[in-house]
Amino acid sequence: MALKKCSLCSKPKIVAKILGVCRECILERFTEALPYIDRAHKLTRESFSLPSSSLTEGGGARCNLCARKCLIPEGCSGYCGLRKNTEGVIKGPHHKEAFVSWYLDPLPTNCVADWFCPGGTGCGYPQFSYKNGPEQGFYNLAVFFEGCNLNCLYCQNWHFRYSHLRSKKSSLKELLMSLNQKVACVCYFGGDPSPQAPFAIKLSKLAIEKRMDSILRICWETNGLFSQALLPQIIELSLITGGIIKIDLKAWHKEIHLALTGFGNEKILQNFVFVAQFISKRESVPLLTASTLLVPGYVEEEEVYNIAKFIAELNPEIPYRLLAFSPQFYMSDLPLLEKKKANEVLKLAKAAGLKIVSLGNEHLLR
Repeated sequence: MALKKCSLCSKPKIVAKILGVCRECILERFTEALPYIDRAHKLTRESFSLPSSSLTEGGGARCNLCARKCLIPEGCSGYCGLRKNTEGVIKGPHHKEAFVSWYLDPLPTNCVADWFCPGGTGCGYPQFSYKNGPEQGFYNLAVFFEGCNLNCLYCQNWHFRYSHLRSKKSSLKELLMSLNQKVACVCYFGGDPSPQAPFAIKLSKLAIEKRMDSILRICWETNGLFSQALLPQIIELSLITGGIIKIDLKAWHKEIHLALTGFGNEKILQNFVFVAQFISKRESVPLLTASTLLVPGYVEEEEVYNIAKFIAELNPEIPYRLLAFSPQFYMSDLPLLEKKKANEVLKLAKAAGLKIVSLGNEHLLR
């Protein structure tokens, strides 16, 4: 494995070229590391004509549709690139239309929760699953939101950043036409559903109404940056249908999270705690699950142990999945994770007090 010299400590480490600094320097010399971090995100945002930062103070109009709460100057777009301040009014997709694509995915599918969800295992049968086992013959309506309020340097679905994908909005009616009787669940992912949550909420309500006498689970795969004003509705939609909310806890230390994604994790952790309060309202199918991508050199033992401990203190029964890293996007120069390392991290997650832990994407381990 080829190591690189960190631009700050000059020690050979696993260092992503786009960042230029190692994990230890990000944590121990954050003030010095911050210019490297800011430069990385500025470069990667400008490549796709996206705003390099979200303002939180000064002049402009406030967008409240996600937890970033961008203060958008006149004539400019918010961080997600979906909404613009036009003469003091925030304009962009709302509850009637969205920048979105979708497809029917045969069950059981490869979603992060498939190892315990109704579609993959029959969990919650017969109230929330059509079969007492994997729902073969049924489909997940996979709804991909073409926009995101983070800037993960290792993004697996980075192609949504191309502006031509944000040239045409889709309507509620178009998506509802795909909702046939073999669709057992709707999963919102992306990008991320949080910047366009009003559309997902409205679509969910109409879909439930259309399929009133049959099972239709509403699920979310998200970075967790939902507006707290909308989060209760999101929770309720999943609770009543047997759906699952999967929140990606990308790092424990806010400095590492900022380096990898362009934003801190405080609001994400707050939202995770809020959702966890509702777990006891439905025991047959877990409401909440978490996942963490194991990023070589940056998110390994210490990050995972602290995340797992945080989850376990909320509820040790919350399922937690660790995901093997695939070199992608601006972190394509990082190595694959070693199998031995992944298993060590898995043991630490269990040692932190969690009872339901697994490792995904094992084919990517070396």
